[in-house]
Amino acid sequence: MKHTVLVQDFLSGTAARLPDKVALICQGRRLTYAQIDDQSDRLAAALVKHGVKRGDRVAICLDNSAELVVSLFAILKAGGVFVIIDPASKRDKLVYMLHHSRTVALVCNDKSRLAGSSLLHDVPSLKFFISCGRLTNNLAIDAILNFDAIQSSFAPVRPPTSTIDLDPACLIYTSGTTGEPKAVVCDHSNMVFVAHSVIEYLHKVESDIVLNVLPLAFSYGLYQVLMTFQVGGTLVLENSFAFPAAILKQMESEKVTGFAGVPTIFGNLLRLDLSQYDLSRLRYLTNAAASLSPSHLLEIRARLPHVAFYSMYGQTETKRSLYLPPEQVAQRPDSVGIAIPGTEVWLEDAKGQRLGAGEVGELVVRGRHVMRGYWEAPAATAERFRPGPFPGERVCHTGDLFRMDAEGYFYFVARKDDIFKSLGRKVAPKQIEDVLCRLPGVVEAAVIGVPDQIMENRIKAFIVLGDVTLTEAQVIAHCRTHLEDYLVPKAVEFCPQLPKTDSGKIKKGGLL
Repeated sequence: MKHTVLVQDFLSGTAARLPDKVALICQGRRLTYAQIDDQSDRLAAALVKHGVKRGDRVAICLDNSAELVVSLFAILKAGGVFVIIDPASKRDKLVYMLHHSRTVALVCNDKSRLAGSSLLHDVPSLKFFISCGRLTNNLAIDAILNFDAIQSSFAPVRPPTSTIDLDPACLIYTSGTTGEPKAVVCDHSNMVFVAHSVIEYLHKVESDIVLNVLPLAFSYGLYQVLMTFQVGGTLVLENSFAFPAAILKQMESEKVTGFAGVPTIFGNLLRLDLSQYDLSRLRYLTNAAASLSPSHLLEIRARLPHVAFYSMYGQTETKRSLYLPPEQVAQRPDSVGIAIPGTEVWLEDAKGQRLGAGEVGELVVRGRHVMRGYWEAPAATAERFRPGPFPGERVCHTGDLFRMDAEGYFYFVARKDDIFKSLGRKVAPKQIEDVLCRLPGVVEAAVIGVPDQIMENRIKAFIVLGDVTLTEAQVIAHCRTHLEDYLVPKAVEFCPQLPKTDSGKIKKGGLL
């Protein structure tokens, strides 16, 4: 009988089928599927030997790298649960996540601020480190294992495990824009289902070469690895989009076919002359994390007419919920589409009644991609994951407001938390932000309500400009042309950049 597919099978299955194909291009290295499979087997054996048991959490605090990719598959092969932590996170936040998840081992490098005897004191569950490099600290020597030494001293024999698809595969911490970050529990069946669903609508194939600049600590970046390995493609892994021209040159030289971005990335792309680069092999672009303004989306399509663009919506709690088929972009550039294959979505009002076309309500998501809940947070889990239409199932209440058109396409309106009142009227910031992004040279825009005794909240806009000059008066005049009077910002501030969460979403609390 064929066993159930687990997340680590995305690597091992392809390694058996395409052992000599280049799976990963990173930091000048080109690793085949067989090499990554072999290295992860060795590391898995070391983890088990040093006490990692089924269900134990093992954290990885590394920049995007080959060692990170090897480690996440090794942890799964050892029966563990991986927790990827962004190394840019502040130490207090890192310690919180390690302690909260009761991590037993940590993979890090000599640049990590985590290494040291104080961390063992702050995180009692932590037993040992795996160093990708040399850790200089006061730890007892048996508390540190070396990644390279493990590769030379352990045989590439995968340890036996009894993992099934209902076992947790990873914990992904949300951005934590309000309060402490929560850890979403993702089991193997959740992750396998959503990977297959997204692969289906992106039409991903073995010949794909995907370039990823997104951090693997967040699901959008992580799934670039998982989906590419599942289909047998090649992943080009970079750390950031800090140097756009260099990334475009790499797209050109590696003949990249797929690229995942967020609004900031696409805003920066539009500042460049894309005709200078040979992007003829590029087949698709995707946007998630936050909505891309319709004006920016249409401009990207005009500049790259041969490329299919997928606007998408999702949360860590479901990974992906909606996507807009590329053939609908011209007709519905402000939509994030329909339910991903194999799932169902609808809108509800505050009383739990389903809403129809033209009405605004909370998006509810049903499907195998609805994750297990929040790690050791029953109250928060019960609030977000509620009983579904059939006995024994749960659906995800997203906390996001949408409207639906007559053909069943969904349009993001606002996060419930973002809605505010001004002059007695409800204000959805995205409507104003989209208008601001129509101004030539506007790279990003964010709108908030600033408390005001007369207006309740005074609408204020924050704008990041490209290589143009605009005045506050010009911006307000533009808004008066395209918005009702009560939606026109009363103040405009120009910023070099907007504050962001670790996953790339605008942190509006940081604008006050």
